[in-house]
Amino acid sequence: MSSLLQKALQTATITAGKCNALTHIVKSENIFVRYKSTTSAQPVPAFETSTDSTGNNRKQQQIAANVSPASALTDTFGRYHTYLRISLSERCNLRCKYCMPAEGVTLQPKNNLLTNDEIYYLARIFVEQGVRKIRLTGGEPTVRRDIVDIIAKLKELPKLENVGITTNGLVLTRLLVPLQRAGLDALNISLDTLRPQRFEEITRRKGWERVIAGIDLAIQLGYKPKVNCVLMKNFNEDEICDFIEFTRDRNVDVRFIEYMPFMGNKWQTDKLLSFNETLKIIREKWPEFEALPNGPNDTSKAYKVPGYKGQVGFITSMTEHFCGSCNRLRLTADGNLKVCLFGNKEISLRDALRSKCSEDDLVALISAAVKRKKKQHAGRHQIFNKPPTDIFKFQKLNNFITPAYVLSRYFAKPQQIRFYSSNGKQLTHIDKTGKASMVDVSEKPNTTRTAIARANIYVGSEVAQLIHSNNLKKGDVLSVSQLAGIMAAKKTSDLIPLCHNITISSVKVNAVLDLDNEMVTLEASVRCTGQTGVEMEALTAVSVAALTVYDMCKAVTHDMIIKDIHLVSKSGGQRGDFQRL
Repeated sequence: MSSLLQKALQTATITAGKCNALTHIVKSENIFVRYKSTTSAQPVPAFETSTDSTGNNRKQQQIAANVSPASALTDTFGRYHTYLRISLSERCNLRCKYCMPAEGVTLQPKNNLLTNDEIYYLARIFVEQGVRKIRLTGGEPTVRRDIVDIIAKLKELPKLENVGITTNGLVLTRLLVPLQRAGLDALNISLDTLRPQRFEEITRRKGWERVIAGIDLAIQLGYKPKVNCVLMKNFNEDEICDFIEFTRDRNVDVRFIEYMPFMGNKWQTDKLLSFNETLKIIREKWPEFEALPNGPNDTSKAYKVPGYKGQVGFITSMTEHFCGSCNRLRLTADGNLKVCLFGNKEISLRDALRSKCSEDDLVALISAAVKRKKKQHAGRHQIFNKPPTDIFKFQKLNNFITPAYVLSRYFAKPQQIRFYSSNGKQLTHIDKTGKASMVDVSEKPNTTRTAIARANIYVGSEVAQLIHSNNLKKGDVLSVSQLAGIMAAKKTSDLIPLCHNITISSVKVNAVLDLDNEMVTLEASVRCTGQTGVEMEALTAVSVAALTVYDMCKAVTHDMIIKDIHLVSKSGGQRGDFQRL
């Protein structure tokens, strides 16, 4: 046992003794140390998971069963997103070659990042919509001094079943005991080599011994840590068998990850070592290397050498994608929602929050993003035939239209322009002197009112194709126009001078691309229970949604036409129902 591990275990025993919360369980000559939480966090659950006769993880099946198909986190392919990864920081205390340049990266100003309160608020919303597992990532999450408090706070969320962390392991011997006491359920440790000198080459830093000590401490504390290893040809492929041997006496899950090029990487596809190539190398030494059952949402293909304590997994993102069962969403440190790791579109939840976006609108924004998630990311055959800028071109935040931008563009205080008209009929919004006047509805009964409005915007062939492929610079046109329409319906009384400020019970805006006719069709359905109708809310919704489409596409062409804005139907009210034939 290393001196670092011995010191960490001594510290754990002393700390737990003071709290009177230490339990020793001796099993197979290994010491498992568990703590009862002294914070307000929930007790730490057992780390073992039960499996059914097919090997599928029952917990995952329960999660899927408890999420409604109508959830905001269900996409158009029926995938329930119950797993959220939250980046706590852009900073890292290593400089891994495949992750960032030696000089590091330019960090955003602190006020661009989510505050703790914003993290908790968004986490609560996601959990209420169906998320059951949160993993904290970075950068490196343990560079946050308040990481223990963050985990304890997240564990207070009702219905959240699992809080994990992905770390480089450098400070685990110091932090893991308090992290476990705060309620940490699961642990992923990034380690690409079992050789100290090579560790320094990869990370450009020292610390290999501390990482190994952290892994051993995690095992002693009852975790089954996942050890993530990015395999690269001509770099660490000669250690594949060493990692398999690492599982002989350690109850770890070593996971080989196919090398994936990102921003900051050199575009070197020849570094990729595929799943099949790796499997062949292993079976040359261990012919009995056997596959294990996998859960429905597992990204890793599980294997094991019979008789070894640990197991091995393969994450085949490049050669055999697992998009069909993907249940993951990602929240970046600056508050952008990514529905796919390989996607180049992000939606700023931070800007929505700071623009005083209501919780309902925030859920609508999240839902719109999820429902625009593609069936699968670009596969190996697609990626390797394209330059990196075609695949890994991430949009800068200031190029994306946010709710704050929509509000500033369309919801600024309007000039109080008044219109007068006469065609022989009595107009309800004009008084006896001919001046504009708001209708008094105080004597009208409360009834259920509904209205449906529709509009079209002709965008042309080029823009239609860009919308179809979701490749416009400003982002996801259909999702953002839907959100703008919902917001506009709620702001109708601010935009139209004589409209009443009413309580709307439902707003639904659909944006559909008609690729054959090169146009976007927008439809809004609005409902309320009140003393006046919602026709104007529906018409305003489709009008602003159409303007949003125009705004987001005008960098490509100004030859767009907004047309056919009309009321389709209305119901409720003294004047009866209306249905356009």
